Amino acid sequence: MKDKDDKYEKAERGSTKILPKTVLLILLCGVSFYIGGLYCGKNKVEVNDVAKAGSSLNVVDNSPQAKSVSFPECSSDYQDYTPCTDPRKWKKYGTHRLTFMERHCPPVFDRKQCLVPPPNGYKSPIRWPKSKNECWYRNVPYDWINKQKSNQHWLKKEGEKFIFPGGGTMFPNGVSAYVDLMQDLIPEMKDGTIRTAIDTGCGVASWGGDLLDRGILTVSLAPRDNHEAQVQFALERGIPAILGIISTQRLPFPSNSFDMAHCSRCLIPWTEFGGVYLLEVHRILRPGGFWVLSGPPVNYENRWKGWDTTVEEQRSNYEKLQDLLTSMCFKMYAKKDDIAVWQKSPDNTCYNKLSNDPDAYPPKCDDSLEPDSAWYTPIRPCVVVPSPKLKKTDLVSTPKWPQRLHATPERISDVPGGNGGLFKRDNSKWKARAKYYKKVLPAIGSDKIRNVMDMNTAYGGLAAALVDDPLWVMNVVSSYAANTLPVVFDRGLIGTYHDWCEAFSTYPRTYDLLHVDGLFTAESQRCEMKYVMLEMDRILRPNGYAIIRESSYFVDTIASVAKGLRWSCRKEKTESESENEKLLVCQKKLWYSSNATSETK
Repeated sequence: MKDKDDKYEKAERGSTKILPKTVLLILLCGVSFYIGGLYCGKNKVEVNDVAKAGSSLNVVDNSPQAKSVSFPECSSDYQDYTPCTDPRKWKKYGTHRLTFMERHCPPVFDRKQCLVPPPNGYKSPIRWPKSKNECWYRNVPYDWINKQKSNQHWLKKEGEKFIFPGGGTMFPNGVSAYVDLMQDLIPEMKDGTIRTAIDTGCGVASWGGDLLDRGILTVSLAPRDNHEAQVQFALERGIPAILGIISTQRLPFPSNSFDMAHCSRCLIPWTEFGGVYLLEVHRILRPGGFWVLSGPPVNYENRWKGWDTTVEEQRSNYEKLQDLLTSMCFKMYAKKDDIAVWQKSPDNTCYNKLSNDPDAYPPKCDDSLEPDSAWYTPIRPCVVVPSPKLKKTDLVSTPKWPQRLHATPERISDVPGGNGGLFKRDNSKWKARAKYYKKVLPAIGSDKIRNVMDMNTAYGGLAAALVDDPLWVMNVVSSYAANTLPVVFDRGLIGTYHDWCEAFSTYPRTYDLLHVDGLFTAESQRCEMKYVMLEMDRILRPNGYAIIRESSYFVDTIASVAKGLRWSCRKEKTESESENEKLLVCQKKLWYSSNATSETK
């Protein structure tokens, strides 16, 4: 018994030492948890809450105590600066498949910490819909494209303005006549079946601009190249566009997204390099979607003399193209004059036949590559076959526009926690938020706001709520968040993947309104706040707006940085008057460079 008593006595003595430490540890944890709750509030429960735990934009610098910051002006030769597609850096990268035109972002030590100035004489952009046909010359002062393309009626300079006659290399009689012929070949363009399109090598986006009047939303795609600012012209006109090129990496869109793809003499060598460029178009095109080609080698019988080639060479090119398309399960749908239309197989029957042929080229992609992986993902020489579990994603099964906007997309079930109920609640939430936004920023819904970016969307709820207003929305889904972009496209909206630790693929001064919902909370430890806000300043037009919806923890710091950007901001309650999050409603001021001849700081 004595031994047992000694044992208990030792344990008791030990426990008296352990107990205070344990209590102290519990108390410290509790206090930390309570303080964290006060500052950070409740995390968003929607998919955006896939914000990696512990994300914070440089927490050390972003303490709740707002610090005064200021930024110098960049020199005037940076007025069209595109950090990740910078022609100054092209010589550092290879020319194979034009890889130098892909995204190559500067390392942290080489990032500019200055404000990109507007061109001298910059004016507030002409408002929509007048802007579709004209813009101020001083806002996009590029004479090269005017001199080189004036004979093709892309644009012409008249006094202080550029005028867009609606011409193009393959539509000298005007884009409307060209699209009229296309609609005759593809009746699905008239009845709401086709809603989203992509135009590769878009010129000044006249095709996409014309389709807007026909209820079709087009992403106009072009690289930063010797045409100088094709994408900037498009956005200045109020037409959706993004910098990009089909080269060695996938385009930043999910698989089975667009209802139609278009190339009008875009000079992409479709049959070279094993057909990888066409394979990428195949990946992003919805089953049953259409690929439209005008220009070489279509109608080679009548056009070959003007192409500085031979009829035999063009016949061979056309036959190669037709064989390649057939091997990818495309079928000729219609053809007339300079326009040829192919349709992607609406089901997997054709792909099943290909898989039985071991010598088939291109082969089917294996399961090791995610079909929607599209952020710095190499293009592989294989066919991405639509998942057999998707029964309602093909073009015929997708509800017609505008019904598809609020129909629950099939692919929402691929999102963790996603379901029809959540989708409907998200719709209702954004209707209420959009209504409130119009109260705190009455410019929404007016002709003052045309180009809008939702920088951290989930299902495109804001875009859906504003669909009846004279604007369009680029929906951005973080490459580090849950993959909700397929849902955005299934609704008949457009968007892209992006990582906000890097610059966006657009020119300066291209958006009228930037909407931020929890981005700084979500990405705060990966991305430094000042660089994200400098990027917002770069792409926001002078006199443009930002609505920043953030946790109360970050709002004062964001406001301090915004002041350093020369923005004017005011703090507002949210529509729910939550204490955990606030709104900052900001406007960027118009200023002109006082630093025209100095080097970039």
